[in-house]
Amino acid sequence: MNNTKSFFIKSFGCQMNVYDSDKMKDIFISHGLSPTDDYQAADYIVLNTCHIREKATEKTYSDLGRVHKKGKTDHKIIVAGCVAQAEGDLIQLRAPYVDLVLGPQSLQLLDTYLSGPNPHLKTITEFDAIDKFDTLKRFKTNNHSKSSFVTIQEGCDKFCTFCVVPYTRGSEYSRSIPEIIEEIKKLIDQGVIEVTLLGQNVNAYHGPDETGKERGLSYLINKISELDSIKRIAYSTSHPNNMTDDLIELHGNNTKLMSCLHLPVQSGSNKILKLMNRKHTRELYFEIIEKLRKHKTNIALSSDFIVGFPGEDEKDFTDTIDLINQVGFMNSFSFKYSPRPGTPAADKKQLPLKVQEDRLKIMQTLLNQQEIDFNKKFLSKRVEVLISSSGKYKGQVKGKSEFNQSVAIPGNPNIIGNIVSVQITDISVHSLIGKAEI
Repeated sequence: MNNTKSFFIKSFGCQMNVYDSDKMKDIFISHGLSPTDDYQAADYIVLNTCHIREKATEKTYSDLGRVHKKGKTDHKIIVAGCVAQAEGDLIQLRAPYVDLVLGPQSLQLLDTYLSGPNPHLKTITEFDAIDKFDTLKRFKTNNHSKSSFVTIQEGCDKFCTFCVVPYTRGSEYSRSIPEIIEEIKKLIDQGVIEVTLLGQNVNAYHGPDETGKERGLSYLINKISELDSIKRIAYSTSHPNNMTDDLIELHGNNTKLMSCLHLPVQSGSNKILKLMNRKHTRELYFEIIEKLRKHKTNIALSSDFIVGFPGEDEKDFTDTIDLINQVGFMNSFSFKYSPRPGTPAADKKQLPLKVQEDRLKIMQTLLNQQEIDFNKKFLSKRVEVLISSSGKYKGQVKGKSEFNQSVAIPGNPNIIGNIVSVQITDISVHSLIGKAEI
């Protein structure tokens, strides 16, 4: 009989939550627990939450009720992430059966919690990124993929009027270059060949090198490129104001930097950008795109858009559609504005839901068509694909191109983990289909 205790982790939201979930997984395993995909059988259930949109927050409470009712009678429930940070006390009121609330900068204290009963560990939401990363690096990484996330920067100092990140993740903090290189070398030892550098404003990175001198993101990427085993590098997510010329030029002269960039603009209207406190204009965004395409003509661009922000009129929305048409994106995320308590925009007069929904439909139709048009350019051409997993159908595997497209091919699972040359034979709305010469 196996008496090993198990844990279940569900992540919501951004890639940084996925990274944090992986680190919590490392802590659980260091304490002798085993991962399970069945929350009803788990001894510890972790919901690593997102607070960006209202639906994500309410889904947290919905999931809490379900796991509490259907899980083991003696299980422990842990809420981590941004909802934990923003609503720790409310969670204890709405879901008093929750055993531990961990903010994103305090998840390292999961180790303390697992080490023994401590009545003082109930809600922990301190901001201490230094302690977080100093503690987490003690735990062995349990990575079984050729691709991995690496958080290099946390927090945000921009204070966009719609965003809760400065309140849930704290001010900007950049890890040191030696610390990041050390983590990547450990990932290499486990077979990783692709890394995606993460941060709330990743291109605001300003970490110290081995001499203590502050360096930017382009310097860090070049240092990582010196590691022979790393074949691909990407970064996400960026702010237009931190797209420096040296970083833009890097997209043209660093062969390991993937041919894609996620650069959220949020709106194409200068009036709305000002109301959002984005601190950039549509003209600056166009200027950045022009420079990028000068250095990397085929770069794949993606973005984020908020529709129906308070004060958005028909002209503002038209300006956003115009920006989308002028830039041309390979993939983007678009959402109706969702007021978050405590943010300045939440107190403004909200647009009618019908207006938001109609505008979102128009925008998403355009963005989907742009993705199809972008993918059509690859018909009969070859792309390099990192095969990451089995595909949807039997005898199929899938992976990611250097342009961050999902690609499916016929193939044996034994090629998972390899970069293969794929000739594209067909496309769907969100992916490419091809065949490889193995």
